Amino acid sequence: MTDPTDTRDTGPRVGTPLWAFLAGITVIGFTALVVAMLRLDAAALVEVARTPLFWVLSVLVILGELRPVMVSSHSSVGGTYPSTMFTFAVLLHFGLPVAVLMQAVGVAMNGVVTRKAWHRAMFNIAQSTLALTAAAVVLGAFGIVPSPAAPWEPRGTDLLAIALAGIAYFVSRATLVSGAVALHERRSIVRVLKVTVGPQSLVYAALLGLAPLVVVVMNHSPGLVPLFVAPLAAVYFTATMSMRRDHQALHDELTGLPNRKMLIVSTEEALAEARQDERVGLFLLDLDRFKEVNDTMGHPVGDRLLQMVAHRLTHSVRPGDVVARLGGDEFAVLLPSIRDTHAAREVAARLRAALTEPVRLEGMAFDVDASVGIALYPDHAPDFELLLQRADVAMYLAKEGRTGVELYQPDKDRNSPERLTLLGDLRRAIDNRDLRLHYQPKVHLGGGAVQGVEALLRWCHPVHGPIAPSDFVPLAEQSYLMRQLTAYVIEEALEQAARWWHTGVQVQVSVNISARDLLDSALPEQLEVGLAKYGLPPSAIQLEVTERILTGDQAYTQETIKALATLGVPLALDDFGTGYSSLIRLQRLAVSEVKIDASFVRRIADSEDDDRIVRSIVDLVRSLGLRSVAEGVESDEVAMRLAQMGCDVGQGWLFGRPMPAADVTAWLRDHAETATGAGYGFQPEVSRSA
Repeated sequence: MTDPTDTRDTGPRVGTPLWAFLAGITVIGFTALVVAMLRLDAAALVEVARTPLFWVLSVLVILGELRPVMVSSHSSVGGTYPSTMFTFAVLLHFGLPVAVLMQAVGVAMNGVVTRKAWHRAMFNIAQSTLALTAAAVVLGAFGIVPSPAAPWEPRGTDLLAIALAGIAYFVSRATLVSGAVALHERRSIVRVLKVTVGPQSLVYAALLGLAPLVVVVMNHSPGLVPLFVAPLAAVYFTATMSMRRDHQALHDELTGLPNRKMLIVSTEEALAEARQDERVGLFLLDLDRFKEVNDTMGHPVGDRLLQMVAHRLTHSVRPGDVVARLGGDEFAVLLPSIRDTHAAREVAARLRAALTEPVRLEGMAFDVDASVGIALYPDHAPDFELLLQRADVAMYLAKEGRTGVELYQPDKDRNSPERLTLLGDLRRAIDNRDLRLHYQPKVHLGGGAVQGVEALLRWCHPVHGPIAPSDFVPLAEQSYLMRQLTAYVIEEALEQAARWWHTGVQVQVSVNISARDLLDSALPEQLEVGLAKYGLPPSAIQLEVTERILTGDQAYTQETIKALATLGVPLALDDFGTGYSSLIRLQRLAVSEVKIDASFVRRIADSEDDDRIVRSIVDLVRSLGLRSVAEGVESDEVAMRLAQMGCDVGQGWLFGRPMPAADVTAWLRDHAETATGAGYGFQPEVSRSA
């Protein structure tokens, strides 16, 4: 479980606080090592080196340095090496010089085997030497000064001295390592200590607590010392299993990056530590045209591409910055400290530059690009949820405008404080499944046959009562909730359609989706999975999109539209006549139905201009071989005029208001003959039956 965000092998720049700290500790530590070596009785060491016990301990120390006991997947919490038990036992029995010598050899071997950078290996030798020296000083204060010539064996009365020596050892190592981590990640040392001391103290207590027993065995039965490997192995495997579960809960399985849960924790820590003159930045990145790779080369290649993207992102940010994967092709980058908006844009540009370098997979070169949205604390939001929401708004603007990078701009976000509160309530309503779908029938104007129903979202707020879709749908469309809301509506619509179809009422359900939904390459896959889950044909559901998608750039939406056409899910163009569509664009859009906006339909009996507009639209739609649907049909006169024009389908209060599922089911049963295609003449009684 290698952490892809680990950049500690990158050498610090000369003159930086981290460089000064590492250099200072290394010099002090090696000075202590040299002093200890000068105090070593060479003759006594040679004599001890001739015993098997010395070499057994040396091997155990070296082996114990190769694999640490990991107790947490948090980047700040390092591993605890099992060699600690044996080096502390050597300190108690043979004294400081032999202990630091064995420890230095073990750390050096670890650096060679694991290919650590030289500055890390040197620092580790120095900090472990200083920790052993601190423990030796405490023992010396109690008059305990072991040496190879005069080994020491602890007794029950020495527990206090040993405990204090162990505490000195642990505190020294924890402080030195946490200081390096804090400077490397530009975090508060107090915060790093809070994160690291708890998990590591338990393991250190176990290892250091066993050291006196090792010494006793060394004095009486040296051949039994290797048996201590058994409890070490038990500690190691138990901690590894626990850490593996912790890692899986906080990291993305594919890329190894932190997931949303860990991103929340990291962001909250950064916000708590932020100083008044600093900002915290949260970036949201969405890969452009990633679906093309999946469709062309398959998901395994797409997964490898995501892994390469993760690697590039983590090596394009500073130590301490957090790169997380939120799902699919969406990533987030947390900058715990950023100077200003200009610096944030520079980081975003660097991230995009790292991604745009062509990627070679399966002998092919892929161009990768991303749209980046930026939100800063405290400029744009006071907490994680709002930061993510506003970064999402900025990212959507970057994708929609094809600008690459966008900073959150309040004047482009329609979210007032009250509506932001509403956004939180909407998120909870989706999670609790408090939203409901109502259904409005669509009736053939020529014969009265039911042509389908349109699913319309309804929300009864527990405090504010019914809230109009025009108040909360645009809010969701500008936020991170739009994908969840669309998924919820599609799932509910498919489930209801299945109830009807499997009881013989084969009525098509239309669902409104936004232009933003067409930017989501996962939409066709979601529909395909849902149709298969409920055993429905693609024609059981229809998607309605507004005309304004024709007036924008279809570069991104076109791929989703093609995928929907391939799947067989019909597409309808809603509110036609309110935009500025061209005939060419209308022909290119793979729609089967055009819905005439109610603002024109309602006035055709009173306004000659609106009558001409609607008639022209009906003729245009017919000439293109599409079906026309008139919205807002509220009177028999309007319905008859539409039928005379050749309009195919009508929808409005004349036939039925939007009704809950149970009521519309009863309505469909009352019109079973028309629902199954038998049909009946258009009569005013239709209005009364609704």
